[in-house]
Amino acid sequence: MIIFPAIDLYRGKAVRLVAGDYERMTVYRDDPAGTAREFKDCGAECVHVVDLEGAKSGSPRNAETVLRISRESGLFVQTGGGIRSMETIDRYIASGVGRVILGTAAAKDETLLKKAVLKYGGKIAVGADIKGGYVATEGWTNSSGIRYDIFFEKILLSGVETVICTDVSKDGAMSGTNRELYKELRERFSIKIIASGGISSLDDVRSLRDMGLYGAIVGTAYYTGALDLRAAIEAAR
Repeated sequence: MIIFPAIDLYRGKAVRLVAGDYERMTVYRDDPAGTAREFKDCGAECVHVVDLEGAKSGSPRNAETVLRISRESGLFVQTGGGIRSMETIDRYIASGVGRVILGTAAAKDETLLKKAVLKYGGKIAVGADIKGGYVATEGWTNSSGIRYDIFFEKILLSGVETVICTDVSKDGAMSGTNRELYKELRERFSIKIIASGGISSLDDVRSLRDMGLYGAIVGTAYYTGALDLRAAIEAAR
């Protein structure tokens, strides 16, 4: 299993939210690219970068910072947040981003999703942000009205290979991850699943690894010092 340490961007800084609440935001770093280099020094090979402002507004707001992270860190970058056009997808991939994540666009624009997958294959992933059993959109501020299991069935038909699945209620809460959810998804759907939300201990990491998940995202637990990144990467292996 691959560990993806996370950088959530807001006004060019690395921040974390609690349960998707923009009023409960903590700024952890002023230099996101430097943070990505820290990840690399700990043995990370990949980084998960989200443009929170872009996700909420509908178009990228921190694209230059995302691309700087890609250039300066040398890590495999997967990024999402406000990516709702082929132009944005093309720009990110042409600039060296390894994987582009479609969230709101995947829920609302099936044509764009299929077009992107047809053009870029495995470089396109879907973000399934689950809130109250339904897929959330617009930076977790709205509901798509689509149940998560129906959503998974739809994206499989679109040819998507990888999904980043977040339990919004767990994200940033440091209360442990939703193991039951990921176990269910792993058993029901033949797709690479990257777990996100509440991963805060080596026990969480080992549990997700033993389920056969493709990846796990570590955010707040790293920034608060609750989880040693080197140890998490080793445990995931």
